[in-house]
Amino acid sequence: MLEEFKKFALRGNVIDLAIGVIIGAAFGKIVDSLVNDIIMPFIGALGGVDFSNYFIGLNSGVTATTLAEARKQGAVLAYGNFITVAVNFIIIAFVLFLVVKGINMLQKKKEEEPAAPAAKPDDVVLLGEIRDLLKQKAV
Repeated sequence: MLEEFKKFALRGNVIDLAIGVIIGAAFGKIVDSLVNDIIMPFIGALGGVDFSNYFIGLNSGVTATTLAEARKQGAVLAYGNFITVAVNFIIIAFVLFLVVKGINMLQKKKEEEPAAPAAKPDDVVLLGEIRDLLKQKAV
């Protein structure tokens, strides 16, 4: 059973999947930083809004002005955080769309390239010449 697990764990597909998950997690952190540190401040500056601190206290004891403080005081509905996560998703989806579109364009260009005609073997060329000579004598 240990040998079977070793074969499974060291197969190329499992290793490729693990690498994809790790790169995906790192990419997620980059997108989070892009949204939280670059995009959302611009959106907030345009409308004077900071989405990260938009919340609704779900009990009467929540009197805080920031989300972190409000979470310490009780349950909150952090819809501003949801907006930020939704923007993250849209950015990730758009970037992945561009990546897939680029890959598809490269594959399409590769398919459109005319393949060099394969050289005919000498015996086929010789038989073709014989056929052409026989056609000329028959006429």
